[in-house]
Amino acid sequence: MAAADQSQPADPPHIPVLLRPLLEAVSPVTGVWLDGTFGAGGYTRGLLDAGAERVIAVDRDPSVFDMAKGWADAYGDRLVLVEGTFSQLDRYSEDLLDGVVLDLGVSSMQLDQAERGFSFLRDGPLDMRMGAEGRSAADLVNTAPETEIADILYHYGEERAARRIARAIMAARAIAPIVTTAQLAEVVSRCLPRPKPGQTHPATRSFQAIRIAVNDELGELVAGLIAAERALKPGGRLAVVTFHSLEDRIVKRFLQARAGIGGGGSRYAPEVAAQEPRFHLPTRSATGPDAAELAANPRARSAKLRVAIRTEAPAGEVDRTKLGLPGIMEGGE
Repeated sequence: MAAADQSQPADPPHIPVLLRPLLEAVSPVTGVWLDGTFGAGGYTRGLLDAGAERVIAVDRDPSVFDMAKGWADAYGDRLVLVEGTFSQLDRYSEDLLDGVVLDLGVSSMQLDQAERGFSFLRDGPLDMRMGAEGRSAADLVNTAPETEIADILYHYGEERAARRIARAIMAARAIAPIVTTAQLAEVVSRCLPRPKPGQTHPATRSFQAIRIAVNDELGELVAGLIAAERALKPGGRLAVVTFHSLEDRIVKRFLQARAGIGGGGSRYAPEVAAQEPRFHLPTRSATGPDAAELAANPRARSAKLRVAIRTEAPAGEVDRTKLGLPGIMEGGE
C-alpha cells in the first residue's frame, strides 16, 4: 500500500514511543487497524505508512483532530477519525479488525498545554480531563472526602505519603479553593522532602494519581482490553504500550489469563475448568526502549510494549479480580 504524499508537513511534536519495535512485532501490517489513543497521530501514521489499508483513529480529546488537519487529508479515506473512548473500540468498525494499538501515555503536546492542567511544570487551571465531561481535578481535590483523596494518591500514584498529602489538601482548601496546578504542586511539595538532583518532582506521583482518577484510566484500560478481544479477528494483533507499573501489571495479567498461562491457583480452592486461550503470546516478556531511543526520547524510559495475537476462540467473560487492579477498584470497573 502506498505511503502518504511526501508533501505532507513534518512529523508532529509528540514522538511515538516504541514505534519501531511495535511495527516490527506486528509485521506485516495489513488490513484494517484501530488506534485507540490517537493523540498526535504517531502510531496511526506509522501503521498507514507501514501498509495498513485503513486506520480507525480514536481519541476522547476532540482537540487532537484539529491538530491533525495539516497532515490527515494526505491519507484520504485510509484514515478515519473518531471521537470516542477505547473502552468502546469494538463499536467503531462493522468488521473484525486486523490489529489494535493502545498507547497509554499522556502525549507531550497535552502536557505542554498549560490550560489542560496536566503538568505541575506549567501553571494552569487544575483540570486534567482528556475530554470535556466529568469532574475535573479541581472538583476532586476541592470536594472529595479526605479518605477518598488519600486512597487515590496511594492506590493510583503509589504515594507513601498519601494520608499526609490528603490532610494538607484539606487544610489548604479550607482557606481557599485549590484551582491551579501550581497551587496543588506547592501543597504536595511541602509534604515531601526536597528532591535530590536527578530525582523526579515531589508532585509527580500525586499528579499521576489524580489524572488516573479523573479520567478513570484503569477502568478504561480493562474495558479496552476486553473490547479489543471482541473486535479482533483470528490472527489479529493487539499491541499495548504502557508507562507505569499499574498499567503494565493489568495488561500483563490480562494477556496471561487470556492466553491460559496465568498462575496455578490455590490447592485449597475449587478446581476451575481451563478455558480455550483467546490470545497467543509471541513472547511473555515486555519490550522496552533501546539505547538509541532513550537518547532521542528520554520520556520512553519507563515504556513497555506487550503484543498478543488473537486466536479463533470466541470472546468470553473476564475475571477482573485476577488483573492486579488497585484495591480501590476491587469488585468494580
